Amino acid sequence: MSSDHLDIDQAIEKFHLLEKEIGNFIVGQQDIVRNVLIAILCGGHVLLEGVPGLGKTALVNTISCALQLGFRRIQFTPDLLPADIMGTEILVEHNGEKSFKYQEGPVFTNILLADEINRATPKTQSALLETMQEKTVTVANVTHPLPRPFFVLATQNPLEMDGTYALPEAQLDRFFFKLNLELPSKEEISQILLRTTGNSTPEINGVLKGEDILSMETCLREIPVDEKILDYLSTLVRASHPEDQWATDDVRKYVRFGASPRAAQALLSGARIHAAIEGRYHVSVEDITALAPHALRHRIIMSFEGDAEGIRPDAVIEDLIQRIPCP
Repeated sequence: MSSDHLDIDQAIEKFHLLEKEIGNFIVGQQDIVRNVLIAILCGGHVLLEGVPGLGKTALVNTISCALQLGFRRIQFTPDLLPADIMGTEILVEHNGEKSFKYQEGPVFTNILLADEINRATPKTQSALLETMQEKTVTVANVTHPLPRPFFVLATQNPLEMDGTYALPEAQLDRFFFKLNLELPSKEEISQILLRTTGNSTPEINGVLKGEDILSMETCLREIPVDEKILDYLSTLVRASHPEDQWATDDVRKYVRFGASPRAAQALLSGARIHAAIEGRYHVSVEDITALAPHALRHRIIMSFEGDAEGIRPDAVIEDLIQRIPCP
């Protein structure tokens, strides 16, 4: 059966094949790998946050190899300009006549690694807004479509703040998930050393192609959602706003502004795929709660009091999950 006519079982079989191939090189981080792949299958972008040396860049590179997709890396720095990413018009001469020709930037790829994205100035960061939302680039009033599929996988360091520019809320909202990478266990560090410091390293084979991702995305969108689950998800997102009737005491005290409808869209899309991975053909509350921190943490803006007391969005989300009645 061609990839254009996948059923759910075939889509999940391909998902596990891809997950296994990535695991041949990436040690640990199974949850991170799975959630990045969920976002990719939903056509979304991912913000990876973690201290240097945890393998963020290696993860993105491995995914691009396993998917046989075009891959570009941009090292974001304060002197980076929008034209360095999007491309620009250059003056060319042909048969004695001069004209402007658009020269594509590195954004014209399938997987774009925006490394240390918070080191670029707000002007350069904002240049990615159209790219991430519409998956197009407009230069000199001409709109150029990007290759499909197209994903931005961005990284940032949570510790080093000197010379950085915090991503604006509008840009954070464009990221499907924000994933926090943790330090590997002692056993995982030992495996990393064995795989990366010898004379040979594991080879990553291409197991899927871009058209496979697009057909899997279409197939998995068909997983049904009960109205009660939709109501629970909507309540959860609305309750992240301090003025909502379902808002908890922590939300009213520590949150300035809650999650957007785009968060609900991301959460539902991801929950469909999470349900299928777990062997269910319908979305359950467990799928919503499993992905809620990744879809909401970067979309909840803490109040001054919340920041002063060191309250993290994850704690607020966990409190909401505990207190909102399940259907």
